[in-house]
Amino acid sequence: MPPAAHPTLEQGRVYRTKELGRWGKNAPRLVKRLVSEGALIPLAQGLFACPKKGRFGPVAPTDSEIMRAFLEDAPFVFTGPERWNALGLGSTAVFATSLVYNTKRSGLFELGGRKFDLRRVAFPQPPTPEWFVIDLFENAGSVSASPRMLADALVRVLRRGAFDIQRLGEMVDRFGKRSTQVLVHDAIQVATV
Repeated sequence: MPPAAHPTLEQGRVYRTKELGRWGKNAPRLVKRLVSEGALIPLAQGLFACPKKGRFGPVAPTDSEIMRAFLEDAPFVFTGPERWNALGLGSTAVFATSLVYNTKRSGLFELGGRKFDLRRVAFPQPPTPEWFVIDLFENAGSVSASPRMLADALVRVLRRGAFDIQRLGEMVDRFGKRSTQVLVHDAIQVATV
């Protein structure tokens, strides 16, 4: 009987069961053994992390690494209150789940004890601060902000030179609803007078 396969796993990386098939004919059995040995920890059905060794024990993988493996390298971007609040437009919301736009899946998923709200939504690669402004306008209702209040705040922020006005106009034309386009273009016009 040949010796058991001992794959070289990268610490901090998340693997799908099928990725481990290159080390043996029966990937599910290999995964089961690696989990029992502590080399992998299960995150969800078919998704496993090779934990980094930290000073106080195993360190969980990053949200980005979890999404990379879960979406099988399909493009994605994290958005939501953490990014919107940093724009200086008065948003102070907090969500219990991470909001992830991607090109592959939609739905609520719990992976490794963390909750992700995946939505198939168009986004630029890489996302710019100006795109996050448009995204905030598109999601104003979910952060209890009025679009008019956001537009007034945008005028103040644009006057301070916080965003590239040309790129903001391009982003709203490409990714904003008609009502968002009107508000943002009006804010740009008022701010540049």
